[in-house]
Amino acid sequence: MLLVERGDLGRTRGDDGGLAVLAESGARGLTHRAVDAAAGLPAGTASNYFRSRDALLGALGERIFERLAPDEAVLAPLAERTPSIDLVVDYVHYIVERLLGRPELPLALFELRLEAVRRPGLNEILTRTLQQGFDADVSFHVQAGLPGGAEEVRLLHFAIDGLVFDQLTPGVGRRYDVDAVTARLVRRLVRD
Repeated sequence: MLLVERGDLGRTRGDDGGLAVLAESGARGLTHRAVDAAAGLPAGTASNYFRSRDALLGALGERIFERLAPDEAVLAPLAERTPSIDLVVDYVHYIVERLLGRPELPLALFELRLEAVRRPGLNEILTRTLQQGFDADVSFHVQAGLPGGAEEVRLLHFAIDGLVFDQLTPGVGRRYDVDAVTARLVRRLVRD
């Protein structure tokens, strides 16, 4: 998306440093200086690229989705299969695997979503980013000929967000088989 296509190595390192700060210290601990320090960049680098806090936070939201992008080598064999509930289960397993395999990314996104409640500028930026991601998910689902449509994708978003939140924060997580729960969620929410 936006930040990687520009090809600025320092900016990409800064974005990743910002994600690390956001995941470890929360939105309150995220400053331009903290991003520079975490990325090993000269002081002032983050503020040169992102003049406002909302711009910095919004760019981090975009970067989360770039870092969570699927590997085409994993998607290719899935795309060759006949569309079915089992295929949806496997796609969603892969999503959950990516989210839990890089816990700093969903944690940073949860932080951003909570911060956006209090920051109208960030709310606007993040809502746009989340809507684009949702629209892309629906488009992928429909074009792949998978069972269900936009409503099922929306329900899966809600369910998987909750599952990931439960796994990464205090709660009843880690007492159940994530793969089995993921499969049950898909089978209950999506019909052939």
